[in-house]
Amino acid sequence: MGNGIAHTFAQHGFEVTLIDINREALDNALKTITGNLDRQLKKGLIDEPLKTATLSSITVSTDLNAAANADLVVEAATENRDVKLNLFRQLSEICAANTILASNTSSISITEIASVTKNAGNVIGMHFMNPVPVMKLVEVIRGYTTTDEVTRTIMELAVKLEKEPVEVNDYPGFVANRILMPMINEAIYTLYEGVAGVEEIDTVMKLGIAHPMGPLQLADFIGLDVCLAILNVLYKGFGNSKYAPCPLLVNMVIAGHKGIKSGAGFYTYTPGSKEIQVSPKFRKQ
Repeated sequence: MGNGIAHTFAQHGFEVTLIDINREALDNALKTITGNLDRQLKKGLIDEPLKTATLSSITVSTDLNAAANADLVVEAATENRDVKLNLFRQLSEICAANTILASNTSSISITEIASVTKNAGNVIGMHFMNPVPVMKLVEVIRGYTTTDEVTRTIMELAVKLEKEPVEVNDYPGFVANRILMPMINEAIYTLYEGVAGVEEIDTVMKLGIAHPMGPLQLADFIGLDVCLAILNVLYKGFGNSKYAPCPLLVNMVIAGHKGIKSGAGFYTYTPGSKEIQVSPKFRKQ
């Protein structure tokens, strides 16, 4: 998500500093951005000068202090409450008082994130969809104390990025994941209870409901650990058993089967290949 957000801002004329604690992650991010720009170039969506300008607008750093002069910081760390709260505490000390601090969180409370900063009114959610350079939606999540001015600024900024911003209020899962995650969870329960297999479930949703990707493949794409984290936020936030994560999902994450990122989830994935197969765990005997 971080490299996609950096790509999108840089492609639209913004100077971007991409920050990560791991230098290798930054190198991989630049490779990914370059590869995605090459695909855009091949499809005729951009020209060579824009590709060059985009790459030249991105600098990288392993030092969080590199955010000190930013007008806007968009956090895209792992979907972990403690990690995000710690980052925003630090950013609140590092950045100027008028800097807008945005989180790309999928489900964690913007109001809670804002509570650890010095200026809660300047904290907002800016939830991009994956892949960021392609997907049009940005959920703009207004925390309890987010100001009208900051909300308006981020809504207008999303339009400059050629996105479609939708303003929502700060409740667990917001809109996208409050609706999406129970569907994915129910698909996993359907597999868990033996109603149908992986391919059958995904085929029904693709051909019968016109989804571009089946829910189990989508879960792999999102990351099963991320799906589990979001469901736990929903379950804790609402106290409703309908959000309780399926035991199969819990076991898969504990076992390290997290989807594309680990090479195995409901399907198996080979680096550099577009071919996927149902995981041996779920293949019919």
